Amino acid sequence: MARVLVVDDEPRIVDAVRLYLERDGHEVLTAGDGEEALRRFADERPDAVVLDLMLPKLDGYEVCRRIRARSQAPVIMLTARAEEVDKLVGLELGADDYVTKPFSPRELAARLRAVLRRAQPPATEGVSERSIVGDLEVDRAAHEARCGGRVLDLTPTEFRILATLAASPGRVFTREQLLEQALGEHALGGYDRTVDAHMKNLRRKLASNGSASGCRITTVFGVGYKLERTA
Repeated sequence: MARVLVVDDEPRIVDAVRLYLERDGHEVLTAGDGEEALRRFADERPDAVVLDLMLPKLDGYEVCRRIRARSQAPVIMLTARAEEVDKLVGLELGADDYVTKPFSPRELAARLRAVLRRAQPPATEGVSERSIVGDLEVDRAAHEARCGGRVLDLTPTEFRILATLAASPGRVFTREQLLEQALGEHALGGYDRTVDAHMKNLRRKLASNGSASGCRITTVFGVGYKLERTA
């Protein structure tokens, strides 16, 4: 299974999360503050991170930002904050998912399984897994997206969303469809503004290519999103 770094300054929460994740067969590493989390991440290279927002020394936002600067390992944020803006900021920094405290360790374990699945390339079974839209090329077998020949630095969740859109250019996907088809979270009650935050990141990364990409992500108001050719 996976090596998972759990970062929280509440020992009770760490113990509960460790119990459920170890039952799933994961190796669990722990850290009690933001600085320790970054040290352990650099030293032990976990496959995924469960990250509290309210941490001593460095908060979870800053830890997530620094992890994203060096790795695309899936990150699930734990937050006691109910405000929507706090959750969206975390997603825009590169978190793949969030769970609001108080939470069920069983739900967290299920969400971790989901983000780890997203990080794995799908089996191709001899079928073409490449989509080309303008200068954008998405290779699902290699789990890689290129724009104008440059590899895009995408999180697992961003890649799944982009791959879903690129497989059917011009088709409009609702937020619910993207949650279900790209993220596999429909049964977990995924929050549809999650998609909005990831779309913002995808648009920024496509725009940073430095040249016309020949495609764009378009919002269809009241419906959802589509990827369409521009040339």
